[in-house]
Amino acid sequence: MRIVGARVIDPTSGTDEIRELSIGDRAGTIDAAGLIATPGFIDLHTHLREPGFEESETIADGARAALRGGFTTVCCMPNTEPVLDAPGLLEEVRERAAAAKAARVLPIGSITRARKGVALSDMAELADAGAVAFSDDGAPLQDARLMRYALEYARATGRVIADHAQDAVLAANGVMHEGEASALLGLPGIPSAAEETAIARDLALARLTGGRVHIAHVSTARGVALVRAAKREGVPVTCEVTPHHLALTDDWVAGDRTFAWDRRNGSAAAAPYDTATKVNPPLRPRADIEALWQGLRDGTIDAIATDHAPHASTYKDVEYDQAAFGISGLETALSVLLDAAGAGWIDLGVLIERLTVGPARCFGLDAPSLARDVVLIDPDAEWTVAIDALISRGKNTPLLGRRMGGRVVAAFVEGEQRLE
Repeated sequence: MRIVGARVIDPTSGTDEIRELSIGDRAGTIDAAGLIATPGFIDLHTHLREPGFEESETIADGARAALRGGFTTVCCMPNTEPVLDAPGLLEEVRERAAAAKAARVLPIGSITRARKGVALSDMAELADAGAVAFSDDGAPLQDARLMRYALEYARATGRVIADHAQDAVLAANGVMHEGEASALLGLPGIPSAAEETAIARDLALARLTGGRVHIAHVSTARGVALVRAAKREGVPVTCEVTPHHLALTDDWVAGDRTFAWDRRNGSAAAAPYDTATKVNPPLRPRADIEALWQGLRDGTIDAIATDHAPHASTYKDVEYDQAAFGISGLETALSVLLDAAGAGWIDLGVLIERLTVGPARCFGLDAPSLARDVVLIDPDAEWTVAIDALISRGKNTPLLGRRMGGRVVAAFVEGEQRLE
């Protein structure tokens, strides 16, 4: 397939030019004038829920939703039922993903058996079975000695430990960021220190063991500063940030609906206590968001990952403190990020790098290639985030009803067009 007339942004070479692409064996030509062509995005942090929670998402639906968002590769988290702690389960995930013929799905194995934080899984077997990293995700290891062993074993397999860095005791029963907004709403908060102390511990253990640690969804200014300082020391650490932590402040829980870069002083508003804003780590204040953007621009933050966390309505249509954590984000991520780029908060080329080459580097994956995986983006397309417009089974996004700009109009995986 020949793609002609597109603005091609290639982060592997640093080029940004209008030129022709050729991909796959299919005959034909796509007139891509006015479109942007980039390598397919890589999402290091996706919840596909299957097996066990198919009412919230399936591998097939999640992989198709990924393509709509421009992600040709997603790394799926192990918090399924059963947990992805055995080679056969990883193989099952890969087979179901292959059958879907959508985005490529790479499984992440659990650090501990059944994610109980007691005994390490067989990391060598899981790595041989295709685990690209190890994580216990929302049940982060609290035992520092076990985390030390995990980093040592992961190093031996050539894999990375991806940690949801959070001190469970400090986080306690919090449901949003601990600050002015939580006090106003009367909701228990999660202090920033719950994340920052856990990051500090992980960095100390990575320094001790030489094992690579990846900090998932960093969300605080001090967390970014800790990672920046550790990188300067040569500690083997990478980190990611989510689109919702880059765009939404904790005031969204109170009903604000303005993006962080939109200074209209709350002209967009909604009812408070929308459970679609409940996410872990929680949405933070503006000062943290500004630090996240600075970390993204200067390279402290290596990658943007969605932490796509779809939920069936039964898990969200409840009181705020009873609702599940998570935002469904695969299909809205690109539009949110393009809005930020349009506001001048990040250069488009840097943004694409953090969605492609940066994630690949974090997990030691092959860099995305314009010869295999390509997405075509219409930057001028407008669409409304609506239940029937989302492919994912999870409709839990606070962006419902919002008019957004930028849309993926075609996606190729391994040279095959899988979205058109």
